[in-house]
Amino acid sequence: MNFIYLASQSPRRRQLLEQLGVAHELLLPDPHEDTEGLEAVLPGEAPARYVRRVTRLKLDAALLRLKRRGLPPAPVLCSDTTVALGRAIYGKPMDERDAARMLRELGGTTHRVLTAVAVQCGRKRLEALSDSRVTFASMTAAQVRAYVATGEPMGKAGAYAVQGRAAAHIAYISGSYSGIMGLPMNETAQLLRQCGFRI
Repeated sequence: MNFIYLASQSPRRRQLLEQLGVAHELLLPDPHEDTEGLEAVLPGEAPARYVRRVTRLKLDAALLRLKRRGLPPAPVLCSDTTVALGRAIYGKPMDERDAARMLRELGGTTHRVLTAVAVQCGRKRLEALSDSRVTFASMTAAQVRAYVATGEPMGKAGAYAVQGRAAAHIAYISGSYSGIMGLPMNETAQLLRQCGFRI
């Protein structure tokens, strides 16, 4: 294999694939595609089940996109990350107020960061799940406001980026740092090796 298609708009996932030395081309959604709709949470859905289901839906959409555009065949990789406190799922904040709410609720707690990865390799579909824990220090109202004002929480599950300014409020991490960023390197490398890549 020479390259894969990355069906993600996340610059962090691109960076992590580059770190693995995997050549990739972006397979981004067309303007008419409802990518946000794929991330809707079903009633009573458990966080791990949710993130796996959304990743599969994103991969299905990417494969249709590949076919529709008549692009040369290659493996397609999709990933999705969610933050969970108990059974509550924290996706991307709708606005600054929603981001502040999430940060207030996550402050002073230990939550899970779940990242699912799926790769379509010909007819074979391979999947993995990374499950990490992040402990936030307590955040004052002023700290929450200051962080939200940076704009960094927008577009991020749980309203924070572990590799950004939020690091000042993270007391402890257990699990995969790259998984918390959005693409677990160990699990992704294992899946790509099964597709014939030398990593």
